[in-house]
Amino acid sequence: MNRATAVVAEIVGAIEPFDERERDQIGEALRWLASTDDVFRRVKPDTPPRHLVSYTVLVDGRRGAILLGRHRLAGLWLPAGGHVDPGEHPLETARREADEEMGIPEADFGLLGAAPVFLTITPTHEDGHEDVSLWYVLRGDSTREYVLDPREFDGGQWWDIDSFAITDTDPSLPRFLKKLTAALAR
Repeated sequence: MNRATAVVAEIVGAIEPFDERERDQIGEALRWLASTDDVFRRVKPDTPPRHLVSYTVLVDGRRGAILLGRHRLAGLWLPAGGHVDPGEHPLETARREADEEMGIPEADFGLLGAAPVFLTITPTHEDGHEDVSLWYVLRGDSTREYVLDPREFDGGQWWDIDSFAITDTDPSLPRFLKKLTAALAR
């Protein structure tokens, strides 16, 4: 295991699983990391077939809301995020994506800390391509306007965590919101 992969394995191993599915996916991610030194996307859209992503979820903890954008390519309501570049630390990816996709040059990860709070493995194409996604929480303010990158998103919207019921989103988002709610209550 090379140094970059070892760093990612340490990050993944430190995530406290919320449910059995996340526990299984963390285990699968750790097995994958132990079996390869190539965890970064090299060629769009899916080379290698499994690679690392950092989601950056903007959360207004006072109001209990998250900002999602209508992703142009996926056609889904998604948090900001992107593929981790070769040699890049996943937290740096989260910071870069906050700046590039939401116009937040000084990302504030103080709400729950600078470590990812959730991990998912999600098939994104019928051909077997999967994203291993680390979900970072960024402090936001729903009274402030954030301009999402129009090359990536057709606008954005704040969603109440407690009454979230959309189906055209990442299939793991409802589970993430349950974990987020529990973490915010502590």
